[in-house]
Amino acid sequence: MQKTDIITPEQTNTLSEAFRVRARRTPDAVAYVQYDEKSERWQNYSWAETEREILRWREALSKDGLNPGDRVAIMLRNCREWVIFDQAALGLGLVTVPIYTNDRPQNIGYILEDAGVRIFLLEDDEQWQRLREIHDQLAGLTRVISLEPVETAEPASIVTYAAEWLPDNPTKSEEPVIDPDGLASIVYTSGTTGKPKGVMLSHNNFLWNVWASLKMVKFYPDDRMLSFLPLSHALERTGGYYVPVIAGSSVAFARSVAQLADDLLTIKPTILISVPRIFERVYGKIQEKLHAGPAISRKLFESAVNIGYRRFEHSQGRADWSPSLLAWPLLEKLVAKKVQERLGGRLRFAVSGGAPLSAEIARLFIGLGINIQQGYGLTETSPVITANSIEDNVPASVGTPVEGVEIRVGEYDELLTRGRCVMMGYWNQPEATREVIEPDGWLHTGDQVKIENGHVFITGRLKDIIVLANGEKLPPADMEMAIALDGIFDQVMVLGEGRPYLTALVVLNTDELSSLAVELGLDSNSDKLISDDRINQEILKRINTQLGDFPGYAQIRRVGLIGEPWDIDSGFMTPTMKLRRAKIIKRYDDLIESLYEGH
Repeated sequence: MQKTDIITPEQTNTLSEAFRVRARRTPDAVAYVQYDEKSERWQNYSWAETEREILRWREALSKDGLNPGDRVAIMLRNCREWVIFDQAALGLGLVTVPIYTNDRPQNIGYILEDAGVRIFLLEDDEQWQRLREIHDQLAGLTRVISLEPVETAEPASIVTYAAEWLPDNPTKSEEPVIDPDGLASIVYTSGTTGKPKGVMLSHNNFLWNVWASLKMVKFYPDDRMLSFLPLSHALERTGGYYVPVIAGSSVAFARSVAQLADDLLTIKPTILISVPRIFERVYGKIQEKLHAGPAISRKLFESAVNIGYRRFEHSQGRADWSPSLLAWPLLEKLVAKKVQERLGGRLRFAVSGGAPLSAEIARLFIGLGINIQQGYGLTETSPVITANSIEDNVPASVGTPVEGVEIRVGEYDELLTRGRCVMMGYWNQPEATREVIEPDGWLHTGDQVKIENGHVFITGRLKDIIVLANGEKLPPADMEMAIALDGIFDQVMVLGEGRPYLTALVVLNTDELSSLAVELGLDSNSDKLISDDRINQEILKRINTQLGDFPGYAQIRRVGLIGEPWDIDSGFMTPTMKLRRAKIIKRYDDLIESLYEGH
């Protein structure tokens, strides 16, 4: 039986102390695995090696005239240096401010100014050149550190090459006394409806959320995670960085999302933390392959999923044993193993969070022996509020509250939560803080829920409910998720607030669109496909096929086809891949109005 190696609350008070305890407890164990571009090899780094690097960075920071409480920002892809800088800063009582590498310069400038950042760590010259357009917003910085050399014309540039700034041999120095309830990090929300808000999180906020999560989900010292969600995302930071420190598990940093498929085969992780979009992409590829293949292959695949899911339900105590389960070993060998191998072949479980995961997608993966556990939380709660355990996994739910977290259902079915992981408040926004946290500590999540047998089911979002002119209420997110199960749809936005009927704006997958054009006898290379009536009608038909399980009034009457993707650079998507609905509506106002002409 596997044994855990958890650092307990009695053994550490702060995040930096937790890392120090881990480095003393298992100094030679592998902590991090990272691809080295120069040698073109994956390199292993122990806890002790990483701690030595932390001491170098800490000494360099300590000579820059910073005081406890000063803010320092990190804008790196997921890598060991992200961890090292964070730990070095936390060990000096500094406050780390993570920034998404794919965020727009204007947003980055706003965060740097709002947080009053003194030192800013970035990756290379390309990132620095992108920031030149917000040069006036960098005035508060005393130093910019780059992992790679940077070209700059200014003779008195604040940009420093990390290798020249770091000492060769750090001297031993005492850490300042750090308040466990003191500010550790300001994490800016993605700002779907305006300027980002800085969520203030303490050492204890993070640590108690880690311990609560580990009561729900077991991590072992021989577990290996593949880290690819940005570490600036609260889910990855807590689950993919702080949890492994406390549990002694190792982390491999993926080279990029584009190389994720190859990295899965190389690293063979036992645990994945992901958002639904990754599973949706794999699901889409599987469906494409099935539709292109023979009918007997589809039949065999469906049998594997159905029997595999029956096996899962039996293991959960929700279904009786059936003779059909005897076919599972053969179906696993013929079908399920092939999908399992695409994810590395060693996966114990995968956590899905950040957005709702379609029940159909969860059923497919679980049916193929890939245990996906949904969870739920907010940046404001460090972030985990609820999670499914392996032993009590209801895929359509987001699980039960983790230990020490209280929940209740308030007015309009809104979920309220209270516990030691709830944020200290919003940075410099006391009024916004009072709006979401009641005097007795209950935080308003803004999400609507129902609770059945202790499990929480997300039913909608207070601000995202569409109310039609006839008073009917609809959750657009659920509809968008259902529509997106058809691989031709890359992005979907359902509209209809105050209108007589629903419409949708969609961005189509170019390969799938070309295939549809061929089916309809159209020129697949034409740049006018999205304006062709036959394409429009076929797309509308496919949308409403996907909405077959929704009420009759939840049908899309007209659709607008968009010729370019909604991405971060265009400002239509947040760094956490959420659509900025208001901006999209403003941009396509004329098209939207045309969808309601005559009504």
